[in-house]
Amino acid sequence: SDGEAVTAVAVEHNGVLPHDGLAFDSNAVADEAVAQLLDYFSGFRRRFTVPLLHRGTPFQVAVWQELAAIPWGHSSTYGLIASAVGRRGSGRAVGGAIAMNPTPLLVGCHRVLSADGRATGWSWGQGVRTKSWLLGLERIPHEL
Repeated sequence: SDGEAVTAVAVEHNGVLPHDGLAFDSNAVADEAVAQLLDYFSGFRRRFTVPLLHRGTPFQVAVWQELAAIPWGHSSTYGLIASAVGRRGSGRAVGGAIAMNPTPLLVGCHRVLSADGRATGWSWGQGVRTKSWLLGLERIPHEL
């Protein structure tokens, strides 16, 4: 957090966080984000309200805004998001923008499935296995 908004969320990969070993510098926004994430994982929160600040290309920001609009328990597809941002047929480019999402979990990129309902292409945690676990947490039907 920059003190006013959450700028990034770190998710472990192979048991390591990207910032392990660095000094922890807390602030009210970061503390609230942690509290909301804990509520989400406990099954008590379905919507995040902490302020977010996303820096990226206009295309990336448009994709992240579409992700933010997908409510808890629902999903979309790469193709539908491509159409929504005016780039019909560019599902792969959408996947690239999703992979650059600076605030996974708070902006639910795990809710995006392939056109045939498969959980594919997740960059955080243990990859697709973590994505599938998050989809299960929200009771979103999907295939592996």
